[in-house]
Formats: sequence, structure tokens, C-alpha cells
Amino acid sequence: MPSTRPLRADARRNRDALLAAAREAFLAGEADAHVDEIAKRAGVAVGTLYRHFETREALVEEVYRQEVDQLCALPSQLLAQHTPDEALRYFLLRLVDHAAVGKGMAVALESIMATDSPVFEDARAQMAGALDELLEAGAAAGSLRGDIGGRTVLRALGGICGMRIAEGWKDEAVRITEILLDGLRYGAVRTS
Repeated sequence: MPSTRPLRADARRNRDALLAAAREAFLAGEADAHVDEIAKRAGVAVGTLYRHFETREALVEEVYRQEVDQLCALPSQLLAQHTPDEALRYFLLRLVDHAAVGKGMAVALESIMATDSPVFEDARAQMAGALDELLEAGAAAGSLRGDIGGRTVLRALGGICGMRIAEGWKDEAVRITEILLDGLRYGAVRTS
């Protein structure tokens, strides 16, 4: 069981370097990057990698978890800078980008699909919660309909992003995302 004590500064740097090296490798499509190579890129020994991550799958899981955490931290920032419907638009486009990241990590992520890891369900719940925040703000402002929840939008976007195996999928996904947003605006109850 991992310790709950805070990491020393050098241990934190090593862990961050390992995650950055793994992320870079996975996003570059090097899903089969060996732990020795990741440790070398991070400038640490392989033993250091295993002190932070018991298995390669634990490393993959943490890289993915960080991607999702960064993504789901965006709604409050976007709402502070944009109207709710525009904030939702930017977030939906970031979800499309996230799917592109997922395409680069797909093979690496397959290694944890066979485990009992809750990482994917946790990610879906986080993303749906982030979408709920944006949808509720839009409904309160009268710019988005109030009868659609984050899970529904996430499922629709999942279908869109499921096209990512096709050539040129991202451009088409962006166009379909705009149609989805138009649908979320349709029937909104304007407050002014």
C-alpha cells in the first residue's frame, strides 16, 4: 500500500519526470515503451520508477488520471472568462482533443482495461460532473436548455469521438460538436 506521507522534493521531481516521460512516449504512439526507456528519459534508475509505480499499468493509469484531472479543472476557469454557452463550446472542443490524446494512448490504456481499475469509470464521472457544471451555468443564464445532463452529453460526444480511427476524424468531430452545441442551445429559456 502506498504511503500517504508527502514526497520529499527530490522524490516529487523524480515522480513528475517519470510521468512526463511516460506521457510523452504514450502520446507519441510509443505505447510499448518499456519501463527502462521511460526511466532513462526521465533521468532516473528503473528502481526509482518502481518505487513510485508498482507496475507499468500503474504508471499508465496515473498518466491518464492526470490528463483527466487537468481537463476537468477547466470549467470554472472557462466560466470566469466566457459566457456559459461559449465555455461549454471550449470544453467540448477540449474533450475532442482529449479523445485525440486517448488515441495516442489507446494501446497503452489497453493494458489497464483488463484490470479491475476504476480509472475509466472515475474519468467518466469526473467529465460528466464538469459538463454538469457548465450545463447548469448555461441553463441558469438562459443560454442552454436545462433538461440535459452531463452524462448524456458525454455519451453523445463519446459517439462522435469513437470515429477517431477514420482519417480526418478530428475535423469532422469538431463540426459535429458544433451541431451538438446548437442542439443544447435550442429550446433554452432566455432570461432577458
